[in-house]
Amino acid sequence: MSFAYSSIQTRQEDGVLFATLAADPLNLLGVDLVRDLVSLVGTLYDDPGDVRVVVIESASDGYFSAHVDLTAIPQYTAEAAKAGGPGDASLGMFLYKLAHVPVITIAKVRGRARGGGNELALACDMIFASRENAVFGQFESGTGALPGAGGVQHLARRLGRTRAIEAIAGADDFDADLAERYGWINRALPDAELDGFVERLAKRIAGFPPAGVKAAKRAVNDLTLAAPAAVRSDAATFVGLVGLPETQERLTDLANRGLQKPGDVERDLGRAVAEFDDGGH
Repeated sequence: MSFAYSSIQTRQEDGVLFATLAADPLNLLGVDLVRDLVSLVGTLYDDPGDVRVVVIESASDGYFSAHVDLTAIPQYTAEAAKAGGPGDASLGMFLYKLAHVPVITIAKVRGRARGGGNELALACDMIFASRENAVFGQFESGTGALPGAGGVQHLARRLGRTRAIEAIAGADDFDADLAERYGWINRALPDAELDGFVERLAKRIAGFPPAGVKAAKRAVNDLTLAAPAAVRSDAATFVGLVGLPETQERLTDLANRGLQKPGDVERDLGRAVAEFDDGGH
């Protein structure tokens, strides 16, 4: 058993693995981070040792994970495919595997979790967030695409039809309080209380007999998670839409204004996607 990675810091305590995303500055889901996440999930399936709960968090207060690396979609997809083979070559199907991992997973979110970063959090069993600092969003529709890694499936089930359409088609940012009210996350907590709350809950669950915890997760997953065919369909639709000329034009505009770099666009991406100027065409 080994939990050593280049872009994820780890520590283990009382049956809990704390996995801290450390792909500065934005924790983009690119080649390195996806490769390390695939390795982590593979170990949790094959040889978890005494790990019963995994807490996924970020080394950056500003970003849990901004989104996927839009300059490396084929490359990170190739890494994601290693989780299940070329027949499931998508980030969505890797995150589907994460959702079924035989331990409890908790996303602890400070900063921004958007696009694929939000889908990473949604693939976890629970999400707890900093009331002051967490922001959630699926911005893809603002560029002409759609969430392709499970966002549609998870949000439709968590939020209900009308709120899911608001969140996905509106492509705007949700602060932690609104995300909590909508059912996007479990709880928004004061930032000063977030670490202690998550650690106590994780260690509490890790101290229970694992067979019962695993059975509970399997039973809930069977009732609530999407079928693989739905995840595969969203992934294929994302790939098709992201290649369209209008989508590429909008992504290029965002890139020219600072997408994938620390700054105003990434801090306020929900606003930025609505400010596209097509030059009057």
